[in-house]
Amino acid sequence: MANARYYGTGRRKSSVARVYLMPGTGKITINKRDIDEYLGLETLKVIVRQPLVATETADKFDVLVNVKGGGYTGQAGAIRHGIARALLEADSDYRPILKSRGFLTRDPRMKERKKYGLKAARRAPQFSKR
Repeated sequence: MANARYYGTGRRKSSVARVYLMPGTGKITINKRDIDEYLGLETLKVIVRQPLVATETADKFDVLVNVKGGGYTGQAGAIRHGIARALLEADSDYRPILKSRGFLTRDPRMKERKKYGLKAARRAPQFSKR
């Protein structure tokens, strides 16, 4: 337990987060930067901390994250997914709590592809009678 390190991969949209949990004081580091420096919006910080708050382990683990791809919202969702998976590896007793709140489910929603004859996935060219 002295050098315990728990790993979890989280994904959301096109973002992939590699999350490592180490016993510590609750410090969250994302891409070698503090969470407050990396994520600007307070709502995104809340999303990232949700699994830790649900399992009451916010001050028991230090979180080290390497995340790439997508935007800030997708990255925050990926980090949440990764933290939940890493917590499961740390202690399988957390499974019912994390599963009931939906933190273990990978969000399947992706960007819809653009179709021919349209300007975007569903956006049609402007209609004119004449």
